[in-house]
Amino acid sequence: MNTIFKYIFFTHLVLLLNSCRTYHSDILVVGGGASGTTAGIAAARLGVQTLIVEETEWLGGMLTSAGVSAIDGNNKMPGGLWGEFRDSLAMRYGGLKNLETGWVSNTLFEPSVGANVLLNMCKKEKLLDVWHKTKFISAVKTNKGWSVKFKKGNEFFDIKTKVLIDATELGDVAKACGVKYDIGMDSRSVSGEDIAHENANNIVQDLTYVMVLKDYGTNANKSIDKPDNYNPSLYYCSCKTPNCTNPKESNRVWDCSIMLTYGKLPNDKYMINWPAEGNDYYVNLIEMSEDERNEALKEAKNISLGFLYYIQHELGYKNLGLADDEFPTFDQLPFIPYHRESRRIHGIVRFNINHITHPFEQKEKLYRTGIAVGDYPVDHHHMRYPNWEELPDLHFYPVPSYSLPLGTIIPQRVEDLIVAEKSISVTNIVNGTTRLQPVVLQIGQVSGVLAALAVKENVKIIDIPIRTVQTIILDQKGYLMPYLDLPLSHRHFKPLQRIGSTGILRGTGKNVGWANQTWFYVDSLLKADQLADGLRDFCNMELKLSTEFITVGKATNILNSLAQQFNLKTYTTNEFKDIWINLGFNNYMEERIITRLEFAVILDKVIDPFNLKPVNFKGDFKN
Repeated sequence: MNTIFKYIFFTHLVLLLNSCRTYHSDILVVGGGASGTTAGIAAARLGVQTLIVEETEWLGGMLTSAGVSAIDGNNKMPGGLWGEFRDSLAMRYGGLKNLETGWVSNTLFEPSVGANVLLNMCKKEKLLDVWHKTKFISAVKTNKGWSVKFKKGNEFFDIKTKVLIDATELGDVAKACGVKYDIGMDSRSVSGEDIAHENANNIVQDLTYVMVLKDYGTNANKSIDKPDNYNPSLYYCSCKTPNCTNPKESNRVWDCSIMLTYGKLPNDKYMINWPAEGNDYYVNLIEMSEDERNEALKEAKNISLGFLYYIQHELGYKNLGLADDEFPTFDQLPFIPYHRESRRIHGIVRFNINHITHPFEQKEKLYRTGIAVGDYPVDHHHMRYPNWEELPDLHFYPVPSYSLPLGTIIPQRVEDLIVAEKSISVTNIVNGTTRLQPVVLQIGQVSGVLAALAVKENVKIIDIPIRTVQTIILDQKGYLMPYLDLPLSHRHFKPLQRIGSTGILRGTGKNVGWANQTWFYVDSLLKADQLADGLRDFCNMELKLSTEFITVGKATNILNSLAQQFNLKTYTTNEFKDIWINLGFNNYMEERIITRLEFAVILDKVIDPFNLKPVNFKGDFKN
């Protein structure tokens, strides 16, 4: 009977799929999470018809549907749609300062408010449609793009699209499209990272069923029933208590009030996403079926509810209960868990920790292809893994702020597909920083830009000039290089970003406390050795100077030499003076030492090296 039943079921399914309704969209984004939402907005703003298909009732993914409504990183680099999202939140709450309600972040908000902000951003785009409660089934390559099947309610749909963007939480579309990928830790010998695990394995980061709690008042009792298999010892060291005698991380056992206010949200709510023996949960469900995933996630929910019971009964906060005005779910928990890790595709480049820590010393000059920036440390969650002590300690591993290369979102040997969210082509180590919300929002934005350009120009994704993509990102107030010197509003922001992306002048990464930074040092005086390597790499130009510093007069000679080499216009001293003044600089004196900013801006103006020599995906200059 089972065989007959299966035959009837699959026959019926095939008939339904063959009779499904057909739609067309130039760009199709599967997954309305953090990257999927910004991908749709960015593509539509460039004039291309775009459809976002999302499985839940909300947009925003980890920002909203998973409840991680405390932004990690990029507070001082609010570029592109990430900055626009933050500004919209600030307007809702009456200013940026009103978002600083918890100590873990400078931007905290209620998930429902974040979802509403993102929905309103999408509604403003006439060329963008959003389908909720729509489930991805399959994708088939065609000679004109992709044929992608979905189920919405009891109906099946076949959507024909030119460019497909995988913005799912776990990279399910990339797998369906035949993209090669990795799961878990890379071996040190393969990734080339000294801090990587010695051998490859399939261990992923812990996931979390975040809880948003609400303070119902001092006399309220919002106690929940004791969850099945409740074990209070799992939570003893989530904060300082007499029962905490053997913590996994002795330097992270804080007062219980600090644990609670970690993710304090506006309007007396608390985001509980506590990594120190709190509600993290280990399971690798990436390759599981849907039913297997759902079953595994029951225990993840149970661990979170156990933590809530512990907070209420062991710590005495019975006035805190699951917020009844956040998630419209039957259990008042988020729609989805917070996935910190997913499949990692084999892209046309692979971004590793060495590209971050020493970007200018690598054979691949990937910084020249930057399209997003990040400044969060490498942060891996493994405390709930049974043998966690055998894994590398990557809790807040310091890195300088960095540029994410464009080639990480383009899969190898699969055309008309872009992969976003956390499934980009990075190593397991690097995923610990590129998974953070601001970076993923930027990944989505550039995915939409790249897809729109491919449709408008009717070319392959891989044939879009990198400098064209980067120029649009700059026009959309995004970052290419993670320099903290100049704000987005500064008149010389773009020139500095462009020159930084050539490598002719280079920034310096550093760590200050918990902060991960990169500085151009705009006001520093320009030294000859700072310029020599960059010019040699750019055009084989050798600087032969007997002085340590470069004067304004010598700088003009260097610029004219470059102009001659590329058959560009050369300038007289008086013409240089006029350019100098028009760019907003003062004190044109040939004997004065020029600053790094002055030289970068003049170089950008008279030579334009950013557009003069294109680059390939590995960052090599193209002749």
